[in-house]
Amino acid sequence: MEESLRCKLTAVQVFAMDVDGVLTDGGLYFGSDGSELKRFYVHDGLGLVMLQQVGIRALWLSGRQHEGVRARASELGVYLVQGVHDKSGVLRDVLREWGIDSGQVAYMGDDWNDYEVMRVVGVRLAPCDATERIKRFADYVTNRPGGHGAVREACELILEAQGRLEEAFGGYISGQ
Repeated sequence: MEESLRCKLTAVQVFAMDVDGVLTDGGLYFGSDGSELKRFYVHDGLGLVMLQQVGIRALWLSGRQHEGVRARASELGVYLVQGVHDKSGVLRDVLREWGIDSGQVAYMGDDWNDYEVMRVVGVRLAPCDATERIKRFADYVTNRPGGHGAVREACELILEAQGRLEEAFGGYISGQ
C-alpha cells in the first residue's frame, strides 16, 4: 500500500458508500410479479461488521428506495439514507450530526452520481468495474468488482492501514 494512501486511511472514522454497483453487482433483477430483487455478498457484510466492531461507522447513501436495502442495512447495523439525490449534502448533514470531519470519511462509488460526494471526502474508493472516470478519480481501485467483495477488500484495507485488522478478526478466530 502506498504511504500516502495509508496515511489517509489512518484517519478514517466513517466508511460511506453507494449501494447499487458497490454493494450489489449493479444489475436490476425483477421477479415475475414485478418486484425488484437485490443480491448482497455476505463477505462484504462481515467486513462492515468488523469495521463497526472497532468503532468505524458504516453509512449507505442510495439514490433509490428499496425495502431489501433497508432490511440488509438494519441487519448489519449500518446507517442508511435512501432516495438521496444530493449525496454530498446528505453526507455533510450526517457528519455534522456525528461531529466528524469529511476528511475522516472514505467513500466508495461506481458512477457519475457519486462524483460530487467523492470530491468532499478524505479517501475516494472505487470497485474495479466502476466507470472509467470514477476509477481515474479514486485513490484506490479494488481488485474485486461491486457486489462481489469490493466492499470487503476496502474494509480490510482500512483496518490494515489502521493496524486493527487482527483486532477486527479476533472475535472470529478460535482461541482469541
